[in-house]
Amino acid sequence: MALTAALVIGAGVAATVIDIRQRRVPNVLTMGVASLGLVLAMAGVGDVTLGGALGGLGLGLALLLPAHVFGATGAGDVKLLAAFGALLGPAGVFDAFLRAAILGGVMALGVALWRGRLRETLYGTAMLVTTRNKTVTALIEHPAANNRFPYAPAIALGAAMAVLGW
Repeated sequence: MALTAALVIGAGVAATVIDIRQRRVPNVLTMGVASLGLVLAMAGVGDVTLGGALGGLGLGLALLLPAHVFGATGAGDVKLLAAFGALLGPAGVFDAFLRAAILGGVMALGVALWRGRLRETLYGTAMLVTTRNKTVTALIEHPAANNRFPYAPAIALGAAMAVLGW
């Protein structure tokens, strides 16, 4: 438990700092964490079995991949959650995902408020959810809309909360 917590927190801090500074989560970090999770599971040192590590990796990928396909997250975010899944297993990565989704929503509201775009963001989100209109999606994702923000902090905090049982 302590080793897994240290790895999740350490990787989460690194991913957060890099994502805030460079707006990306590097493959060397995500693949390193995923590989380490699988090696620990194979050696019987981690908190999950090899099957649990593979299941967590796959579930982490499956949970966030649709958001990437629709343009809501970057590929590095997807790989980060999958990598945490290799350490946390299916139940842990699902908990991390739920916490990250809530934290990400709170962060999005805070960013929109900070940027003076709260009304536009809420309206665009409501239109997207109710109409699934591709024009609305294009407007939300347009670079001039200034809606993007690093999502690795939400994933990292969600994973840390899950591994610590919070």
